[in-house]
Amino acid sequence: MSWSPELEARYAELGARLEPLLPCLEWPLHLPWIDAIRPLKRERGAGIMAHSYQSPEIFHGVADVTGDSLALARAAADCDAQLIVLAGVHFMAESAKILAPDKTVLIPDLEAGCSLAASITAADVRGLRERHPGAPVVSYVNTSAEVKAESDACCTSANATRVVEAMAAASGSSKVIFLPDRFLGHHVAQQTGIDLVLWDGRCEVHEQFTAQQARHARERFDAKLVAHPECPPDVQDEADFVGSTTAMGAWLEREQPSRVALITECSMADNLRARFPKTEFIKPCNLCPHMQRITLPNIHACLQELKHEVVVPPEIAARARTALERMLAVGRHDRA
Repeated sequence: MSWSPELEARYAELGARLEPLLPCLEWPLHLPWIDAIRPLKRERGAGIMAHSYQSPEIFHGVADVTGDSLALARAAADCDAQLIVLAGVHFMAESAKILAPDKTVLIPDLEAGCSLAASITAADVRGLRERHPGAPVVSYVNTSAEVKAESDACCTSANATRVVEAMAAASGSSKVIFLPDRFLGHHVAQQTGIDLVLWDGRCEVHEQFTAQQARHARERFDAKLVAHPECPPDVQDEADFVGSTTAMGAWLEREQPSRVALITECSMADNLRARFPKTEFIKPCNLCPHMQRITLPNIHACLQELKHEVVVPPEIAARARTALERMLAVGRHDRA
């Protein structure tokens, strides 16, 4: 893999788009990998799906589908590709496999995990059901396949409130068990009158933000504050807007602020900067160490060697699929 002037000229348009998003010394290193991955994915008949927290060279350079967890879950079910490379973390790859059981799903690094998914087990969910009989369980998609299989429905940060309300109505219960993210649960509880039983899971990226950091970004830089609902409640209280990764983009489109601080994972701001070049992005952000495990070289390696296949046992997948399909049904109802 080597850079050449001819290669840079061939990718001039992509280079211009990535120039404000990457340090100038990185582009010659990334470009040969992008050039190798693009024909290889066509040869394999593969689709590359990248989460919004992926670095710009992946998000803009090689991905066929990009977005939040909900967008990737829908794409896995709907895309024509028989081979999916999930540039994200392990629970996302599991979700793709659950919704597309006849497709091969690869993840570039098997160690790309999630602190939220690691915070709760299937046995924990069964224990919560015993303590709160009759209450439906809504689990954030940031959970393992085993936890999804114990749940009545899944949700993302984009549709959590709608899913909670739908499951409460379907069950006739005034109480819903919501897991595992306590801060997202707090945000949902503020949107609805339903009594939520919360688990004490935290995102290791978003829990690090403080209200003091948020106030500093506003006071020092005169920036609008946009926070992810996985942030602590006092950070959410400081924000001008709280919402999912997709909702953040919609808010920026609507409000067109001159300066904004996205209180979330760093790559999110990098990727949105390409869409909103007139907005200055202040970065009180943290990098997700798990998302950073996904790189262009290991995307190429998993395509080349067809390695790191994600497998979900059929009996687990069948039950988890029901929970995911209930989430997607809420989304279809919203769009109808």
